[in-house]
Amino acid sequence: MSALELRLRRVQLALTRPYAVSGGSWDSADMVFVELRDEDGTRGWGQASPAEEVTGENAAASEAALGRLPRACGGGAELERALDALDSTPAARAALDMALCDLRARRGGVALVDQLGRVAAAQPTSITIGLKGLAETLEEAREYVARGFRALKVKTGAEVELDLERLAKLRETFGDALTLRADANCGYDERAFRRFAACLAPLDIELLEQPTPRGSEACWLAAGEPVRRRIVADESVHDLAELERWIAGGAPFGSVNIKLMKCGGVRPALALARACERAGLGVMWGCMDESVLGIAAALHAAFSSRATRYLDLDGSLDLAEDPFRGGFALESGALDVLPAPGLGAQPRTEFFA
Repeated sequence: MSALELRLRRVQLALTRPYAVSGGSWDSADMVFVELRDEDGTRGWGQASPAEEVTGENAAASEAALGRLPRACGGGAELERALDALDSTPAARAALDMALCDLRARRGGVALVDQLGRVAAAQPTSITIGLKGLAETLEEAREYVARGFRALKVKTGAEVELDLERLAKLRETFGDALTLRADANCGYDERAFRRFAACLAPLDIELLEQPTPRGSEACWLAAGEPVRRRIVADESVHDLAELERWIAGGAPFGSVNIKLMKCGGVRPALALARACERAGLGVMWGCMDESVLGIAAALHAAFSSRATRYLDLDGSLDLAEDPFRGGFALESGALDVLPAPGLGAQPRTEFFA
């Protein structure tokens, strides 16, 4: 690969609908965008959308880490060394890895998923309802159903009885026409988890994401095999080494939420997915608050893995403005990649003049 020029742009974007989870609340998203440009003018794009509460990295740390890289490099081995230097800031690493993957696929004139090896196509994604009261939950659910979504992920973890009431009312209101998922974001203690777990099957809740904090996963296994199969580990699995330790010890979960911002990019994410496939675990492809660029990157990775079981790629849908256009097609709640080179996302000139 020829010499490359690296450019950065940090952008803070408002959300159209502020949301809350058991660990906090947000009304905006802070992102760092990476542009890699080769001597022929071909450009590849990536983004860092870190979640400090998960990895300890914020946008300032991502920007600083990327800012320490040389503005020009020879590509190839030099760029791989730059990626290694970002291991302690996974969202920053994801941005550079994403931009490199996008650039290489654009240079080849193919969609990234076809370069990686496509094994799947359009698939439904869930859309998320934050922590809120019963009436607000139902109002938001009706809006999403009217927009064509058939899978809802409901944030839980604050008060287990209210959580169950909300989910029960959703099931009563929409019947089996709606897939329900729950995400406690580490919010339950072991007693609350057991109470919630007893209702997974009666309420037909497809999955429960990260019910208790890191370090308390033994209670997931104690809940029994039917519950374990529905648990998706998120905060408990950051990278390949951590996943392999869980697999070696007998994983107390049935699936893993892989997020590019958590593990360091498209290629580390696919390494995680391959490990899940070998171990008989499923993969839920998740995201932070991201532009269509980041969602597209996760989608290309998802359609390149036979372990893909769930999509939860709604992070761009509540941005008041998106610095990119394109990226994916969304129809009746299902996502698909675009038939375009690279990630299929294009920068908006008003953000990247």
